[in-house]
Amino acid sequence: MELVVAGVGTRMPAWVADGWREYARRMPPHLPLQLVEVPVAGKAGAGRESSLEAERLFGKLPERARVVALEITARPWSTEKLASRLEQWQLDGDPVWFLIGGADGLDASVLERADERWSLGLATLPHMLVRVLVAEQLYRASTILSGHPYHRA
Repeated sequence: MELVVAGVGTRMPAWVADGWREYARRMPPHLPLQLVEVPVAGKAGAGRESSLEAERLFGKLPERARVVALEITARPWSTEKLASRLEQWQLDGDPVWFLIGGADGLDASVLERADERWSLGLATLPHMLVRVLVAEQLYRASTILSGHPYHRA
């Protein structure tokens, strides 16, 4: 099964890249974690920045992908719930893409396309940090499923 975190932004600080690599490296071989980056729209004007970013994300998205939109107003998931979802996704076998917007969040078209929405909480987080947090949570969920002691709830 393919797990992909797709985010807006291509020039991340070293600490973001290092954090991402660390958790992606830890993932088990049957759950490889990939990163797809799309450029920030910049100054598109007329409030079209998020729609341009959405087009760029959609351009990378495979047809059969399950889409999970990271969205602050969505329901938060416990790590155990994420583990349960991960187990179900493995049974389904379709690629799962976690979409992370830029500084202005995800466009409404992405939220409409999403199969699920996931909030990491009510705090506003930098979009670059969200990719590291998602990678860590996916790793943690995989350890729950495998019985590894990383997760101590």
